[in-house]
Amino acid sequence: MGRGRIAVSIDLSALERRELEGLARRRRTGQGLARRARIVLLAAEGLENRMIAVELAAAPDTVGKWRRRFAERRMDGLYDEPRPGAPRRIGDDAIAETVRRTLEETPPDATHWSLRSMARSVGHAPSTIHRIWQAFGLQPHRSRTFKLSSDPFFVEKVRDIVGLYLAPPQRALVLCVDEKSQIQALDRTQPLLPMRPGQAERRSHDYVRHGTLSLFAALDTASGEVISQCFKRHRAKEFKTFLNTIEANVPSDLDIHIVMDNVATHKTPAIKAWFAKRSRWHVHFTPTSASWINQVERVFAALTEKQLRRGVHRSTDELEKAIQAHIDAVNENPKPFRWTKSADDILGAVKRFCMANLKIAETQSSILKTSEAGH
Repeated sequence: MGRGRIAVSIDLSALERRELEGLARRRRTGQGLARRARIVLLAAEGLENRMIAVELAAAPDTVGKWRRRFAERRMDGLYDEPRPGAPRRIGDDAIAETVRRTLEETPPDATHWSLRSMARSVGHAPSTIHRIWQAFGLQPHRSRTFKLSSDPFFVEKVRDIVGLYLAPPQRALVLCVDEKSQIQALDRTQPLLPMRPGQAERRSHDYVRHGTLSLFAALDTASGEVISQCFKRHRAKEFKTFLNTIEANVPSDLDIHIVMDNVATHKTPAIKAWFAKRSRWHVHFTPTSASWINQVERVFAALTEKQLRRGVHRSTDELEKAIQAHIDAVNENPKPFRWTKSADDILGAVKRFCMANLKIAETQSSILKTSEAGH
């Protein structure tokens, strides 16, 4: 019996190997394309088609097909060839013009394009505009906010605080402290209608205010326990009282590293004098406009989501009891937040964001200059 056809040998460059491994590993890669990448990678290791077929649970003919396609056309050979069907009714120039107008222009009566307004402007069906926007990842209806810290010591403060989270000092507590001010005691103008099978809870959209409270909280990053206290007002006087509460509720033989922001009530002469008299207290200020680095913000977010947003409170006393009930529940089963990002990871992400936006600004400036030169 004669021998079968010998499989073509596959030799990969370093660039091709990286690209194939990325396709095989990336979650968003289609299953078919990921399998073809694995076929080529195994072929490059010298495996026969039958062994690759067993390894990937594929037909030997399929393995041979993509092996030959890669040998003939390299990476281009792994992608599907155009299939028969109706030709496109919109050309590349029209698609490019739609994308350009989406990115560079706005309609005369709105701040952003909608499917229908763009369709009227360029003369195509809304479904065509939808496919173009989807293909290029364009979502004019969406807008996100951002805030970059302008603190001149941003890098130093990030490294300092993240260092406390990832490698806390021995025989010391790391406490994240902040205030959630102006928490409103709100009652609805009409009785709440409770949830029923097939019907969500319903409440009136308007409400009655019954005063406000300010919550001071300190999160122990190691244990997840919270020390809290509510006040009618939010001043340095109340903050000093809360610091005394913390002092009375933590072990006296441990150093205390306190992470807090730069609000004026934290830096008055009275507060500075309070810290100066206590050598075991060490203050670490967060960068300006960087509240995300203070872990106690997670406590405030959970309180808002679980207790405040849908709560009904007819007085500040009711509000304080609800807040304390939530804090007590947290302290019964405390769970510390797990900080995973290093300072280098955070600073690298900020740098990538800034560089990406710088490139966008340079591109827009170039387009504007070209347009002005044309006129």
